[in-house]
Amino acid sequence: MKEQAVRAPLQTVEFDGNVPSPARSFEGETVSEETFVRVLGEAIGALERAEIPYGMLGGVASAVLGRPRWTHDADVFVRPVDAPAALEALERAGFETQRTNPHWLFKGIKDGVLVDVLFRARGDIYLDDEMIERLVESDFQGVPLKTIPAEDLLVIKAIIHDEETPRHWSDAIAILASRDLDWEYLLRRARCGPRRVFSLLLYAQSSDVAVPDEPIKRLFHMIFENGES
Repeated sequence: MKEQAVRAPLQTVEFDGNVPSPARSFEGETVSEETFVRVLGEAIGALERAEIPYGMLGGVASAVLGRPRWTHDADVFVRPVDAPAALEALERAGFETQRTNPHWLFKGIKDGVLVDVLFRARGDIYLDDEMIERLVESDFQGVPLKTIPAEDLLVIKAIIHDEETPRHWSDAIAILASRDLDWEYLLRRARCGPRRVFSLLLYAQSSDVAVPDEPIKRLFHMIFENGES
């Protein structure tokens, strides 16, 4: 019997109609490094005081786990069940907040710094127990924080890459070049997007990044012999 990838059912957060005035733009601004780091620390502190499991992704996680680069917003990954509490924690810390989309995204903003509270990533990826067990204790510009595992960030980057955001594969290749990955774990997580991860790893090899052959061969088998999409 062919082994099939199992996707988590779509999880949503109850939407209470709490939307901001249309006059208020929930877009980040270009701010100083000092302001960004301060507000990031306030957001992380708010989540940790509320004891909400979280993992950074996006530009902050890419800078910590892969290549040094700057970002002007912060992406925080939480469980769907914790998303309302995360937004409330940000409100208590002085952030203006928005329940942007009940399927995947809330937002907070303070002093021009945008914090995206994500609770579902493309590919129906959620912050689950296995990911939480592997959260990486890290530091960004002096702010102690947690990032999602490098393997999960790589999978997400592989899936969300498109013509408008080519940086995602560049971020993923930097992770491949700089981290010792748990390939068994990566292959399990790649079931959310095996063709994208296969393509990324093969491309990385062609760019002289030291990717072992075995995970590429196993992804090929997963896709073309087991029939996973």
